[in-house]
Amino acid sequence: MFPFLFVVLLSLSWRTNASALPVQEFLHCLSLRSQNSSIAKLVYTQNNSSYSSVLKSAAQNFRFTTPSTPTPLAIVTPLHASHIQAAVYCCRKHGLQVRTRSGGHDFEGLSYTSAYKVPFVVIDLVNLRSVRVNVEKATAWVESGATVGELYDEIARKSKTLGFPAGICPTLGVGGHLSGGGYGLLFRKYGLGADNVIDARLIDVKGRVLDKKSMGEDLFWAIRGGGGGTFGIVLAWKLKLVAVPANVTVFTVRKTLEQNATKLVHRWQSIAHKFPKEMYPSIAIARVNSSEDEEKMTIQASFTSMFLGSIEELIPLMEEKFPELGLVKEDCLEMSWAESNLYSFLYILRSPSETLLNRNQKSSISKTFFKAKSDFVKHPIPESAFEGLWSKFYEDEAKSASMLFVGFGGKMDEILETEYPYPHRAGNLYTILYTVDWEEKENINSEKFMSWMRRVYNYMTPYVSKSPREAYINYRDLDIGTNKINNSKRSYAKARVWGVKYFKNNFNRLVKVKTIVDPQNFFRHEQSIPPLLLLWKRSDLKNHLSS
Repeated sequence: MFPFLFVVLLSLSWRTNASALPVQEFLHCLSLRSQNSSIAKLVYTQNNSSYSSVLKSAAQNFRFTTPSTPTPLAIVTPLHASHIQAAVYCCRKHGLQVRTRSGGHDFEGLSYTSAYKVPFVVIDLVNLRSVRVNVEKATAWVESGATVGELYDEIARKSKTLGFPAGICPTLGVGGHLSGGGYGLLFRKYGLGADNVIDARLIDVKGRVLDKKSMGEDLFWAIRGGGGGTFGIVLAWKLKLVAVPANVTVFTVRKTLEQNATKLVHRWQSIAHKFPKEMYPSIAIARVNSSEDEEKMTIQASFTSMFLGSIEELIPLMEEKFPELGLVKEDCLEMSWAESNLYSFLYILRSPSETLLNRNQKSSISKTFFKAKSDFVKHPIPESAFEGLWSKFYEDEAKSASMLFVGFGGKMDEILETEYPYPHRAGNLYTILYTVDWEEKENINSEKFMSWMRRVYNYMTPYVSKSPREAYINYRDLDIGTNKINNSKRSYAKARVWGVKYFKNNFNRLVKVKTIVDPQNFFRHEQSIPPLLLLWKRSDLKNHLSS
């Protein structure tokens, strides 16, 4: 009996040591590669008391913070480029995957977890968050770990008449946001955030620090909208700042079904993309209690816009373009462009600029349990289809569900879909973001909320883009397809299923870039661009890339 017990204990001890071995080897490698010993203080392993708090600090989707969620062997929080170079080298040497996190807003948690249950390390860029604004040249260098709110705050401190066309959520990490395109209040006037990147500093798979010139035209094209976690780790971005008036105008007009919301939404579809470039038009759809009978539910459409001009300019414009809405002066507010982002995201009126710096803002897509999907609409949806959609919002799972419509047109119609990886340009009336969120106590039944979202998405199939049904990479959705775990001949075919939905024909060019810069597919995750493996014959490569 005792010899048997000894063998069991020895076996358990061996397994424990074996599981700890990759971490110890990684840490030892880091200490050897680092120029000084300070890197040890920047690495958190599962034995560290701060590990859990660091991991969850920028986890925006709480679906991926449960005990069953795969967690990293270590979290590295670099202070400068050499720490990242060392981490990349040591992960390659010891067969560990890398997840890079800037703000943690990946909707499927891919910047800090993995659905593959493979050993991985998180490189968290939270300490790399400097923002340097040059007012005279209207440019800014911003590190990837900065948030959009921190970027906007620094711009506003330096100039009241400069802005940048990125998203409205202040806690978005700049690195991930720009890697996927990034649209916000100014995109109809100036294009996406990625469209206004004029240089970058990137660490590639070989550990080299490359700028626009040294990385080459193709790689520079790919990192501006081709998705994060594929081509390397972008340290910093040089941005072209854009002109904004000292004050802009915002408004929100709420209409319920009893106030003709369906006809107004239907009408908005046909005119929003024709509004002047200076306007950002959107509608938020949600279920509310009826004002007439609080025990009765109804659907509310909140028409929200930001206009690069004054109230006096906006009112006659709306009377001409959308008189049915009935906008009046009392509905409008003037504020700075920076404040308008907070208003549009949180409906906060004239909040202090410090609100932009709060990394813990809660919303339907941050610091909560949620599922999201996206669509692009190219033809007006019939009123009858909206009426069928509203009925789904009365279901129990939809108590915290919403849909956001954002009108396209303007500058987006002028940029060719091949100019940047983000292809959703001319021909789109508007985009849709679907979200449903729930409380922690309800997470045990999370599948019922996910199922509701999928039913709504399926219902919308006849009314949205087709062949492919397009989606936005920054609203990541693993339901539309994932890569194979290991490199294989089928990686391209599997990736193309989801890739053409995000990138359309740009997917093939992204594959070509990936094949050149990272042929062994070190930087990879469930929806990263795959390389075409060297085992393909030259004729096979040509056929696949042309198909």
